[in-house]
Amino acid sequence: MKVTGKFEVELNPLETYAQGKDEINLGRMSIDKTFSGELEASSCGEMLTAMTPVQGSAGYVAIEQVSGSLSGKRGSFVLQHFGIMNMGSDRLLLEVVPGSGTDQLSGLSGEMAIRIEDGQHYYDFEFELA
Repeated sequence: MKVTGKFEVELNPLETYAQGKDEINLGRMSIDKTFSGELEASSCGEMLTAMTPVQGSAGYVAIEQVSGSLSGKRGSFVLQHFGIMNMGSDRLLLEVVPGSGTDQLSGLSGEMAIRIEDGQHYYDFEFELA
């Protein structure tokens, strides 16, 4: 199945353990999201970032747990993020962590794409329920 909808996101800086060197800025942030549409849910998680001195080049990884309902089925699941920006060209991968689905979302697998259009965040979630 594939569902699409909107989400709001709030990112806030957290204290970091690792300190960047040689013009690399390492960061850590909290992620809080509210999803609407076929995915009616909220999530919270953490993100690690690496900002380079090259304009438009950076990387991030994140983990967030999403709780609510997906196409009318209640439960939670974990999304793992991997993102790279290379001189303004983005590659972003979000996948459901295997075995992380709970309740009616047990056995969930899938990938989520994120789009930003006119300042609004959208998700495209392609998934299967075993």
